[in-house]
Amino acid sequence: MTPEPERLSDRTAARLRRLIVERDLQAGQRLPAERTLTAELGVSRSVVREAIQQLSSLGLLVTRAGGGTYVQAPAHPVVEPLASYRPVLEADPEYRFDVLETRHALEAATAWHAALRATDEDRARIHAAFEAMGQAHARADAGAEALADARFHLAIAEASHNLVLVQVMRGLFALLQDNISQSRQALYRDPRTGPALAQQHQALHDALLAGDAPAARAAAEHHLQFVHDALRALDDNAARRDRASRLPSPTPRAP
Repeated sequence: MTPEPERLSDRTAARLRRLIVERDLQAGQRLPAERTLTAELGVSRSVVREAIQQLSSLGLLVTRAGGGTYVQAPAHPVVEPLASYRPVLEADPEYRFDVLETRHALEAATAWHAALRATDEDRARIHAAFEAMGQAHARADAGAEALADARFHLAIAEASHNLVLVQVMRGLFALLQDNISQSRQALYRDPRTGPALAQQHQALHDALLAGDAPAARAAAEHHLQFVHDALRALDDNAARRDRASRLPSPTPRAP
């Protein structure tokens, strides 16, 4: 028996679920207006309404009379298994290097796919995050620069249009957020690492906007290895200073 062809409303519902995930719309947040969705998805308003009804029947959306349509539950659950590692990471900061190694393995592929698949809107988000880093750097605001850095990398993940990569990357960044925020700021304050980070982000940004997948992958790999090595050096230097501070003071010689 020939399988029944997929209906346009089914495909639109799947695309709408993807949109919710890629834009990180949380429960209680409103969807764009039907007119906007019609233009963005390239289908009629009736098809958009059918797709919304499908997702509503699954408990993912809720439509309020005269008030629009809202996300009721995430279209794809956040990677919960990663959340269980937070206590481990807080107890032993060495685990953050395991997370960084995982990022290194994933972000090379993420950058490759983003270079090939990014839409004009994706490229605009990547560029906006990149510009925010530069503006924060000009203000000497290391905290804002570190935050813009995270948003830059997440924008790249979203531009890959791979839902698994997007969710895993979000989970990894949530895992790292509290633990290394101070270290990230230290990297931007250090005159030996700050300019290098800016150059690396520039190379990655340019490769992505040019659609050069090999260059984007190489830039991501170089950047993550640099971050890993720089954070390790920060830790080693801090440990060395701590050991030195615990040395007994020399006994003054008698005159």
